[in-house]
Amino acid sequence: MESKLKQFLWNVAFVLILIGIGYGLYATTKKVDYIWRWNRLTQFIVNTSASVIRAPFDGTVNIKGKEIIVTSDSGETKTFKKFNEVSVMDGDLVFEGDVIAKVKQIKPGPLLVGLYVTLKISVISIFFAIIIGIIAGIFRISNNPVLKKLTITYIELIRGTPLLVQIFIFYFFIGTVLNLDRFTAGVAALSIFAGAYIAEIVRAGIQSIPKGQMEAARSLGMNYYQAMRYIVLPQALKRTLPPMAGQFISLIKDSSLVSVISITDLTKAGREVVTSTFSPFEVWFTVALLYLVLTSGLSFVVQLLERRLAESD
Repeated sequence: MESKLKQFLWNVAFVLILIGIGYGLYATTKKVDYIWRWNRLTQFIVNTSASVIRAPFDGTVNIKGKEIIVTSDSGETKTFKKFNEVSVMDGDLVFEGDVIAKVKQIKPGPLLVGLYVTLKISVISIFFAIIIGIIAGIFRISNNPVLKKLTITYIELIRGTPLLVQIFIFYFFIGTVLNLDRFTAGVAALSIFAGAYIAEIVRAGIQSIPKGQMEAARSLGMNYYQAMRYIVLPQALKRTLPPMAGQFISLIKDSSLVSVISITDLTKAGREVVTSTFSPFEVWFTVALLYLVLTSGLSFVVQLLERRLAESD
């Protein structure tokens, strides 16, 4: 009973701290000479503006039930069936380009489109980074001096230079030589960058497994790669899951740098919306929240995976 009371009091203290932080932020915004216009962001998240249907040529309008038929002087006809609002009347003369109807639709705004691009880049980069990292991590502890030294060179070179510089090199130099588009160049730069860090995580995980595991596997007739695949790596990957999750979260945030090569990700979409709305605070708070949704979702998935792996032990 006493422990439950203590837990309740700690939870109350936590809520009070959050309320205090929230009130502090609110009081800060009141002191800033700035007019908050959150309503401006709605159309840039979900666009509900109606699109127009224009006359394809000069002609006469005939409205039959839920159809609009435009007939030209030469007898050519064009029928429109999907619309919500009619802008002309039956028998009206229209010219090419005139608005004859409107269609209400809901489509993602620039920020949601940018969020999708960021998610796409991150997922593809994480996939290739895992492959690169596992291979490089195994080579890092290989007895082959060539593979080992090449891997060390790759890891130190990538970790010792800024990601922004690497993106420029991949896009303007390697991308030009190999004729890569900006999306591919951005994914390649992120994958190779994250792969170097994952390689060290995998190397540490493998070395944390007792050597007796490898020796026991070899004594059962397995070769080195079979023992690594079936015995050592499954155990190492369980131990490396938490640091890998941190690296994946960093990769999602680092993906914002691909905006420098004109990929319209969430960050670049945010800059474009700021230019249109002149509401920088609202836009960047929203962009930060969307990044938080991505990283929190990934963290939640990793936690579930950790629990499943722990139950399988």
